[in-house]
Amino acid sequence: MSLPALAGSRVQALLDRARSLDFLAPLALRLYLAPVFFSAGLNKLTAFDATVAWFGNPDWGLGLPFPWLLAFMATATELIGGVLLLLGLATRLISVPLMATMLVAIFAVHWPNGWFAIAPSNAETSMARPLAALGIPAAEASLENSSGVNERLAQARGLLQEHGHYDWLTEKGTFVVLNNGIEFAATYLLMLMVLFFHGAGRFLSLDYWVSRFLTASGQSTSVPLAQPESR
Repeated sequence: MSLPALAGSRVQALLDRARSLDFLAPLALRLYLAPVFFSAGLNKLTAFDATVAWFGNPDWGLGLPFPWLLAFMATATELIGGVLLLLGLATRLISVPLMATMLVAIFAVHWPNGWFAIAPSNAETSMARPLAALGIPAAEASLENSSGVNERLAQARGLLQEHGHYDWLTEKGTFVVLNNGIEFAATYLLMLMVLFFHGAGRFLSLDYWVSRFLTASGQSTSVPLAQPESR
């Protein structure tokens, strides 16, 4: 065997051996997403009347029909979903309504604002720059927006440095312009898709132990809450 082939086989062996830790990836996704959804649901619950008004108002809200019902469903989905993701229980099932909430958020709330959650203030380093070079109108508009954001942030910093306690104001972080685009919602959607197709992972999820129990008792393990992998 040639030296490159030997090196390649050893690298492949190491990669295959790393699969013994594959349960850490879905665990990380669950631990990341669980507080995101639970806190979102808790915020809706603690201000439920305002949430219903926002769902239903066509002028400054979403203008959706049946606002009380939809607000209740979104709140319950996020609260219950956060708990189930943390436990790794019915992970593939709960991923479906959670993905639905993300799709609603993307198209009903964030879509008009473009991609970025926080508006880039430097057009030279913006992710939109290579796309704008291809002549994509939305990317070109994003670069123009970045120039405007940079100008406004510079004006705001100047005013605060001259008239405010700038060091105190920026002690917890720098000022940004919230673009409120689809970036975060799309990211959460992709993470949920991974959990839907691959399950909660082995060992550190209740789905895994439920599947083991059903296997040991001779029952079918084709229930949708169990992860598909059998390693």
